[in-house]
Amino acid sequence: MRIIHLLVIGILVFAAASALRAEWAKLDAPLRLQGLAERHLALKPLVATQYDSLKNLPERPSNLVKPGDPDPIGAMIEAVESVAVTGSVRTPENQQGPVQ
Repeated sequence: MRIIHLLVIGILVFAAASALRAEWAKLDAPLRLQGLAERHLALKPLVATQYDSLKNLPERPSNLVKPGDPDPIGAMIEAVESVAVTGSVRTPENQQGPVQ
């Protein structure tokens, strides 16, 4: 009886997965998506003049941290207490021994 029950559940799961695949195929159809994009998005064709060459990029910004200086982000992380107290963790002064 249990084997039959498991087989029925397996068939139902397979049927549900097949139905979801069919629904996804319908929703993901390229013509449907193109129609939705044309209806709801104000997209314009890309013009070749919208691109620029790499030589016209601005220079890379200078380093804000000099070589040999301590890492500012690392210093912030080290400044945080190593033991964070949250609502789910007892504070060290309130901890008791193991519950008997």
